[in-house]
Amino acid sequence: MTRLVVVTGGTRGIGAAIAAHFAGAGDTVLAPGRRECDVTDEAAVRAYFAGAGPVDVLVNNAGVSSSAPTAKTTLAEWQSQLSVNATGAFLCTREVLPGMRARGRGRIVTVASTAGHTGVRYTSGYTASKHAAVGLMRAVSAEVAGTGVTANAVCPAFVRTDMTADSVARIHERTGRDEAAAEAALAASSPLGRLLEPQEVAFAVAFLAADEAAAINGQTLVLDGGGIQK
Repeated sequence: MTRLVVVTGGTRGIGAAIAAHFAGAGDTVLAPGRRECDVTDEAAVRAYFAGAGPVDVLVNNAGVSSSAPTAKTTLAEWQSQLSVNATGAFLCTREVLPGMRARGRGRIVTVASTAGHTGVRYTSGYTASKHAAVGLMRAVSAEVAGTGVTANAVCPAFVRTDMTADSVARIHERTGRDEAAAEAALAASSPLGRLLEPQEVAFAVAFLAADEAAAINGQTLVLDGGGIQK
């Protein structure tokens, strides 16, 4: 059966890889970027999903990040990350839940981060927002248990995306390390010893969204090579 899949932040990076994976499997995929669906805008989210049709799979992928010591993190940086990474996932999830529950089926997968499990220096806003996204998923999973709807999250380490490239550039700017050394430092932060590829995250998302994954609910699938046991 062809499903309708919505992947927020789906125009590049992890989101584009997820969208391509589902489309390749024969699903109908909507992959809005911020211009199509600003996940921080309640009215925009409501309007987008009202026009999308019955959503079978929601992938909360839209995300932003910045880094700075907590004492130097601005309120705007803090609020931006909470708004996109946590509130955005809440608003989109809230829109699809009634229809999924009425139909007795549905998958909600949130792209979080290993930062949703651990504390990482200089990422107070990002880490807090990803913890919030994981907490939201767990609360929703408790609400939908036994209904045919599931809510789960994938928590990757650093992925080869524009967002990671921005992190590399910040390390280069602040420390003077060349970009190759900065990327190597990020890769070395997980036991995997390398950056993940977007397609690896897409595979994990598709696994949790599969019909056969109906018994998996309220879980975080950590993609870091074995550092976090959850």
